[in-house]
Amino acid sequence: METWDSEQVLALASDAASAKAGQGLARAEKWSGSGVSGRAVWGLCQGSGKQPYQTAVDLSGPAYKCSCPSRKFPCKHALGLLLLWAGGEVRPGEEPEWVDSWVSKRTERPERKPGEVADPLAAQERASRRADRVSAGMAELASWLDDQVRQGLGGFDQRAYTELSRLAARMVDAQAPGVAGAVRRAAAVVGRGHGWPGELLEELSLIHLIVAAHARLPELPPALADTVQSRIGWTVETARVLADGEKVEDDWLVLGRVIEPDDRLTVRRVWLRGATTGRVGLILNFAAAGRPLEPLPARPGEYVPGVLSFYPGALPMRALLTQSAPRLPAPRPSGATAHQALASYVESVAADPWNERWPLVLEDVRPARYGEGWALVDLEGDALELLPGVDPWKLLAVSAGDPITVAGEWNRAGFRPMTCWHADRPVLL
Repeated sequence: METWDSEQVLALASDAASAKAGQGLARAEKWSGSGVSGRAVWGLCQGSGKQPYQTAVDLSGPAYKCSCPSRKFPCKHALGLLLLWAGGEVRPGEEPEWVDSWVSKRTERPERKPGEVADPLAAQERASRRADRVSAGMAELASWLDDQVRQGLGGFDQRAYTELSRLAARMVDAQAPGVAGAVRRAAAVVGRGHGWPGELLEELSLIHLIVAAHARLPELPPALADTVQSRIGWTVETARVLADGEKVEDDWLVLGRVIEPDDRLTVRRVWLRGATTGRVGLILNFAAAGRPLEPLPARPGEYVPGVLSFYPGALPMRALLTQSAPRLPAPRPSGATAHQALASYVESVAADPWNERWPLVLEDVRPARYGEGWALVDLEGDALELLPGVDPWKLLAVSAGDPITVAGEWNRAGFRPMTCWHADRPVLL
């Protein structure tokens, strides 16, 4: 089994305190009886008690076992052990009985086949009931939007929060979580800056478009119908994507990643670009608050050889990765001017009007002041504004006034840098 690196290990930590404590335990003198096999790494770490803590990690999960009282997963002992292994200080060995027993029990547990449904008829009935709820919710939303057009939006800011919150809750009840999220985004626009009426109209227009598309769902091309269903909140089973999704094999450059945590869920977006095909891929990972995300398939700026299985849609972008070989070093990627980059975003919106984000690679740009914020300016003098609140100082330090290559994520609010290159060396932002 390929040894992990310290970055992959630290990405598993539930918080910064756990990561720091794990680093403090990543010293050989803290451990005894350590070893690694093809499926697990283990060791004994002396704590404050008489008996050392038994710590083991099933590398196929990963899953963790430790006799310490910590309620964090992984605990600091598991992190320290993995960091020790990542540093090459754990030697191969034969699994002790307590490790073999634990890992074997995990392996022997019966698993349901991917996509297997216990009762297909009941599942079909549930899907039919949900479709009815969604249709009723869309009809209510269409009626509300018609009322706003007749009444006008004058004075809407006085009643916006109450009405839009009620509508969002109604869409949740109608089992249309994607539409509920769009309504919440519209509510967040109200009163935000001088231009909020125009932004609100834009958000409501996109909501109206999804309502109109749902009403014509049987008439839409299959790919666009899949996109509409996805935007409403219908999910596609992983098994279906792996079995039927479009498959593209390539060396996939990891352009960068964005992590967005909140109180309930941490979301990570990993953007990829094919070295040969030029295709864009998006890998989404989710973890409950306080739980670790899966390790990255490679560092930003490296290649991942493998196959992407794309989710269906008019703009196939989200995908599942089947890695076929270890990650590889990659040169600095080619990029585009600001004008060319925006043109690619416009093409993506033409295919999927609800597309919120698009990866861009900008070549030969410099960070510069732009009003009260910052922008990346290319050699032709065109610029893309950075998202408000983005810290530009690492970009400035790498650039030092010279043009650089920057990969990032573009949305209507601005550009979020993810990775830049100093010569051929990637720098995570």
